[in-house]
Amino acid sequence: MTSEDKAASEDLDRACASGVRRCGFIAILGAPNVGKSTLVNRLVGTKVTIVSPKVQTTRSRVLGIALVGASQVLLVDTPGLFQPRQGGSRRLDQAMVEAAWEGARGADGIALVVDATRKTQEGTDFVVAWLRQHSRRAVLLLNKIDAVDKARLLALTRDLDATGVFTRVFMVSALTGDGVGDVADWLASAVPEGPWLYPEDQASDMPTRMLAAEITREKLFWQLQQELPYSIAVETETWTENADGSIRLEQVIYVEREAQRGIVIGKGGQRIKQVGQLARREIEEILDCRVHLFLFVKIRQKWRDDPGFFRLHGLAFPPRKPSG
Repeated sequence: MTSEDKAASEDLDRACASGVRRCGFIAILGAPNVGKSTLVNRLVGTKVTIVSPKVQTTRSRVLGIALVGASQVLLVDTPGLFQPRQGGSRRLDQAMVEAAWEGARGADGIALVVDATRKTQEGTDFVVAWLRQHSRRAVLLLNKIDAVDKARLLALTRDLDATGVFTRVFMVSALTGDGVGDVADWLASAVPEGPWLYPEDQASDMPTRMLAAEITREKLFWQLQQELPYSIAVETETWTENADGSIRLEQVIYVEREAQRGIVIGKGGQRIKQVGQLARREIEEILDCRVHLFLFVKIRQKWRDDPGFFRLHGLAFPPRKPSG
């Protein structure tokens, strides 16, 4: 622990002893697939946002609520930042990027997550430029330190610190938890004094039926790998609480073409059966009750151009930009 980390921990101890509460929003920014969602889940202590090896798994802003001593740290997990493609079929890209910037604009603080193993840092460069443009500063979190040598870490730290937009640098592994405790203590001491905005036992502001749909989408990502995860949306259509305490869920998996429907279902229905089993087990763990999950696959052409889908996920529907 550095002297600055020790000071943050001591400040937090004093705040706890005095009973002074703190609460604030911290936007978690970064390029796609750098470990933002894994880090948020680790800080919160439970799963509030889905994770997969595919880029752009997170489609909309997700709020994770971390309690650290007397502080309630509201972690805004945002979609990965990249250069969105143009055209009507790319509206989802545009909306996700705008959701990330919106999360940053309204936050009390910003944490930039950087994958230390990557040779190029396009998404990181976007954030650095934005911070300079808006006269904002951020804390830098170098992630995946367990997979890179010390010389690479030092060189990356030196290059990013030279930008002049970072107040602190932490080296962490969101996957193993290494260094995450120091980040939690620092964030808890950095958020402003004020009353908590959410109940003590609440981990996220995402409706449970939406989280259940996201878990199913995550399992589809893992099962489908390179095939068609970006052509898929999942919606919880019905949620019924049974007399025996169990819950019946009916979810619809939307695809855009008939061929995609066959891929999701799989030979003899084996793929969708496997997805359903994996999703049901995880939903049961979160809800702490028995779950009956029923999955249906439907075709909805051009769902990525449907304003209703954007509203469902809390995204602004971008207007079509003229070509040329």
